[in-house]
Amino acid sequence: MREIHQPYDFFEYARVDDSEPAADADRIDVAVLDMNHSWPNVGHYAVVHAILEVAERWRDALVEAGTKVRVLSYDVRRRLLLPALDGRFQLYVGTGGPGHLDPRANDGVTESSQGIREDPSWEAPLFRLFDAIVDHRDAALLGICHSFGLMCRWSGAARPVLREEKSSGVPTNVLSDAGVEHPWFSRFSRELADGRHFRVVDNRLFDLILEDPSAGTSLAFDNDNTDAVTMIEFARDTTGMMPRVFGVNHHPEIIDRQHVLAVLEEKRTHREVSDRWYRERAATMSDLLEGENERQSRLTSEYTLLEPLRHHLARIVSDRTGVLSA
Repeated sequence: MREIHQPYDFFEYARVDDSEPAADADRIDVAVLDMNHSWPNVGHYAVVHAILEVAERWRDALVEAGTKVRVLSYDVRRRLLLPALDGRFQLYVGTGGPGHLDPRANDGVTESSQGIREDPSWEAPLFRLFDAIVDHRDAALLGICHSFGLMCRWSGAARPVLREEKSSGVPTNVLSDAGVEHPWFSRFSRELADGRHFRVVDNRLFDLILEDPSAGTSLAFDNDNTDAVTMIEFARDTTGMMPRVFGVNHHPEIIDRQHVLAVLEEKRTHREVSDRWYRERAATMSDLLEGENERQSRLTSEYTLLEPLRHHLARIVSDRTGVLSA
């Protein structure tokens, strides 16, 4: 599996510092909204790896056009960094992260804050960014876990409620009627044993309790008898097929054991984590993602992250290179 820090002729990765790299006609920029508050984690790198692997499909077209896909990662919560509202990006991916979904509740003391104490001043500009993405018919946003919770608060679709017990492991979610009938997720439904229930990789403290069904299309729930929504489509693309602004309350970036172990090894190689941190997570993920769990995790990832990424990046690559992207 490729390492994101290596030089490629079709891809670049940059962590945005106080100033971001200048826009370049030879770069297709993708924004990653990092919600991890600088916590050591697997998810952020896994998202970047997913974009790298998706971009490699069009390597020949990109190289011929002298263009690279460039991922710019913004530390939203810790460093208050966000992409400018200047039309530079057409694809955004929001990561998971620790703490309460309302930054004002993160006092560093209460259990739900998970030790996070933060300045909430990033929230208003982030919500303005969400507004701008919805209003831009060619812009797409895919939100994972914490980002999904923020999208629910921004839209008013659902409110966060602390669970009595953390949801972790590979539990089952269920497609709603709207999910089964959706032009894209109906394909997912046809690959499920009963057409509705699917496995997800989960690690969260909060349920998102549906409050305003009109704020988006609720595509999945935590189980058959709950208002805890786990997938919402807020806008659809111009083809009428694929979600354009969409979030999930699980971790589809955790695809399978091979991908996770590669990300962990890269973080250890670059001395971003301790050997103990590496060993603990490598053992946990190896136990978690095996057999049927791994197969179903990969299937869920394909439909709720990887194929939407391919769909939206294909359009952008096609527009920039003049090559129709399959």
